[in-house]
Amino acid sequence: MSEPRVRRGAAKKAAKVRLFLVDVDGVLTDGGIIHDGHGVETKRFHVRDGHGIKMMQRAGIEVGIITGRTSEAVRIRAEELGISLVRQGIFEKSAEWRKILGEKGLSPEESAYVGDDIVDISLLRQVGFAAAVADAEEYVLSEVDFVSSRRGGHGAVREIIEFVLNSCGAWDKVSAKYFGTGEGG
Repeated sequence: MSEPRVRRGAAKKAAKVRLFLVDVDGVLTDGGIIHDGHGVETKRFHVRDGHGIKMMQRAGIEVGIITGRTSEAVRIRAEELGISLVRQGIFEKSAEWRKILGEKGLSPEESAYVGDDIVDISLLRQVGFAAAVADAEEYVLSEVDFVSSRRGGHGAVREIIEFVLNSCGAWDKVSAKYFGTGEGG
């Protein structure tokens, strides 16, 4: 596995994050869409991304989804992970993001977004901390503060989450119970 690409100042930006937003297809999944013989769509999510999301939530950082597609599989996965901020069928992601910031009383600098494709560029340019998965389009990679070493759907979101948690000083607390130091919860 290669190393992540970290732009200068990325950790300082990540330390301010209070709202962590992600795309789905190509970020939480590998970008593949499968329809069964009855037209039911299925998606494959990586369990480590899900656990990372739970760790982020335990650190007091809200996690949300903004995606252009609408999928029952996304609704179910979000429910499993306790993600209540789910916006599907959103084609103007920046406008939806501004609306969410207003609802939450947050500044742009307190928000993060993880994307992978051309439809994500506008939002990636506006958030406080922008990240992409390793297999994002090249023109997306040049717009972000952090590029994971992993591909979308293969633990990339977990890798980005760990960077954010380390940057804001929450990693030791949320990981302590796993390392046996007894401090986590």
